[in-house]
Amino acid sequence: MKAPDLRRAGVLLHPTVLPGPGGCGSFGQACQDWLALLGRHGIGVWQLLPLAPTDGTGSPYSSPSGSALNPWLLDGEQLVQQGFLQWADLEMLPGAAAGAGRLNLDAMPARSQAMGEALARRWPAQPAEQKQAFARWRLQRGWLADHALFMVIRRLQGGQPWWLWPEPLARRQGQALRRIAAQQASGLLAEELLQWQLQRQWLQLRKQAERSGVQVLGDLPFYVAHDSADVWAHPALFSLQGDGRLTAQSGVPPDYFSATGQLWGTPVYRWPLHLFTGFRWWLARLQRQFELFDLLRLDHFRALQAFWSVPGDATTAEHGHWAWFPGWPLLTLLWLRHAMRNGMRPNMSLPLIAEDLGVITPEVEALRDGFGLPGMKILQFAFNGDSTNPYLPANIQGPHWVVYTGTHDNATTVGWWQSLDGDSRQRLAEAVGAPITAPAWQLLELALASPANLAVVPLQDLLELDDRARFNTPGTSSGNWTWRLEQPIADLEGKLQGYGEMAARYQRRS
Repeated sequence: MKAPDLRRAGVLLHPTVLPGPGGCGSFGQACQDWLALLGRHGIGVWQLLPLAPTDGTGSPYSSPSGSALNPWLLDGEQLVQQGFLQWADLEMLPGAAAGAGRLNLDAMPARSQAMGEALARRWPAQPAEQKQAFARWRLQRGWLADHALFMVIRRLQGGQPWWLWPEPLARRQGQALRRIAAQQASGLLAEELLQWQLQRQWLQLRKQAERSGVQVLGDLPFYVAHDSADVWAHPALFSLQGDGRLTAQSGVPPDYFSATGQLWGTPVYRWPLHLFTGFRWWLARLQRQFELFDLLRLDHFRALQAFWSVPGDATTAEHGHWAWFPGWPLLTLLWLRHAMRNGMRPNMSLPLIAEDLGVITPEVEALRDGFGLPGMKILQFAFNGDSTNPYLPANIQGPHWVVYTGTHDNATTVGWWQSLDGDSRQRLAEAVGAPITAPAWQLLELALASPANLAVVPLQDLLELDDRARFNTPGTSSGNWTWRLEQPIADLEGKLQGYGEMAARYQRRS
């Protein structure tokens, strides 16, 4: 947070949700209008999901590249205004006429690929100063060459995962990669230009957010996808066999979301090698995120103390085991690097939020608290009748928390309320101290009234939407990540004004 004692209010909204042309929200005008709206009403934090490219289901938590940005988010109109494209290029893109409605996961890859090809086609005519700026940027991005190569080769291989590619490519033999680089120079340039333009647009939004008094809270998955440039480029750091198949995979044991646990299918880390290398890969990964965001939610934080390791050929997560890892060396090195970059200050903490949901032990809490990291409280988990439930507002002690009505993985609060039994509804009414007539806003007021430094609400709850607007259902592989706003940003003015006024009553202002 900006200061240890600063109370703030935030909204969870991913940019893909924003209205506009092209079939997917972008870093364009609607995003600028959104930031202006937050700043105007004193909403001090905008939380996003990962900005990385998605997998085939649309999930940004299983990305082919942990450092790249999602090309679906690139705004074509800005590229035309700045001379990188022409209007005719946009009109020829797949899905050019798409506007309102749910995000079309099938159409977006072809659209972003075509935009990259148009950027590469127009590149020779760009001014020398633009080419020089691009050349400087490329030299500073150690992840970029691997990302571009991976995306180009995967297309050439019909989308097959990297361990099924021809062996010279799967094993990154130098001669084979040089041949690809020579033969596919235009495709590689297109991938790199997409990333350069995405970063230019995103950093302009970051500047606007700073001027508006809005901090941007990003989200980093703990693991990286098996079929990713990260694992392909650094296989020794992950739990792989010689042929690229998994020896162990990640997940969580049976929990609130799934009776058989969650099997994520990502490799777990070979932590001894990370420790031996001084966590070089991890530190570079985190530094990239701090380049993009003011604050960062570290997903599945508990795996820094112990992680659920499942055999690589398992089909459910039930038969895994807890494997210990001492996360304090990584966090210590990260803290030291952060302190060197930002100057030693009393009580300085890392700009991290620990996603500490699920099976949390005293050892995990000690790691979180030892580095002064805020944890998370989800109010939808609070009303099961257990008076010791740690998510009950009355049991939230101290300010070092981020309290949510729900997250991207939850039902909307209206959908949650509709599914509650009578006893749970009564317990919520008792906590509120009034009959429940507007469950989303009344649960939000409980969050704002809590001692937590930061209270965050998904936009769906501000709009009092039911589960037709739910963003993700864990354990399912279809129907997720596609919800979009049906109204222009200007139509949200009243809801954000009301939220800002309510937040101010609880001393939460940017």
